Amino acid sequence: MPVKRPPARRLVHRRHNGRFFLEIAAHPDYGLPYGQDRLVLIWVATLAIRQQSRVVRFNSAARIFEEFDLPLDGPHYRRMMEGFRRIFTSTIFFGAADGRPDTIESARVHFFDSLDLWFSRVDPRAEQENVVTLSDAFWCELRQHPIPIQRDAVRAFAASPGCLDLYLWLRWRTFRLHTTHVVPLIGRRGLAEQLGFDEYGRERDLRRMLDRWLSRIRLVWPECPCRLSSIGLALVPSRIPQRPVD
Repeated sequence: MPVKRPPARRLVHRRHNGRFFLEIAAHPDYGLPYGQDRLVLIWVATLAIRQQSRVVRFNSAARIFEEFDLPLDGPHYRRMMEGFRRIFTSTIFFGAADGRPDTIESARVHFFDSLDLWFSRVDPRAEQENVVTLSDAFWCELRQHPIPIQRDAVRAFAASPGCLDLYLWLRWRTFRLHTTHVVPLIGRRGLAEQLGFDEYGRERDLRRMLDRWLSRIRLVWPECPCRLSSIGLALVPSRIPQRPVD
């Protein structure tokens, strides 16, 4: 999803990796999910794994803020509530585009089937049960392909969605690697296209930003198996135990 808030009239977010594509289509009343909306998905996915159920239940919305060390105030409550709405009303399309007019290879999914949430600025710890029902596709993906991440890392990057995206992507990619692989920074299969970092424009600007983010990532993940090279981002296989946010 976008790192920064997109223009109000932009209702589709596109990413590419070679011939593969992913699109997020937004509801016109709520717009595209972006920025810290990622924390909503991480939080709900974590509870689903802990509870071993696609129907997630929690007593207080304040737990989300405690989990990620966010302020318990009105603006953040409104921001989180709006994030749930944006994610709930968005649809994800993905597939392969090989240029042939006689073939279609695509799928359509969403994250949540239903929401029953209570947000209160007056009493953020009110004992009201909150219920989020994950879509079957999202729940199956969580069970079949868990991403090994650390809660401390998510907390550290909660205010930096771009750095958080890079951390999650590195965890996922390096765990599934069998040999060293170099990802170019720009171009059709580049990191900018895959993660949405193309807003940094020139490659040297992106390289400087990645260097800063990698320095921060190594503070919480010292054994991070990657490095910037003259031709891109070099990734080394990382076989570590798979587990959700702890």
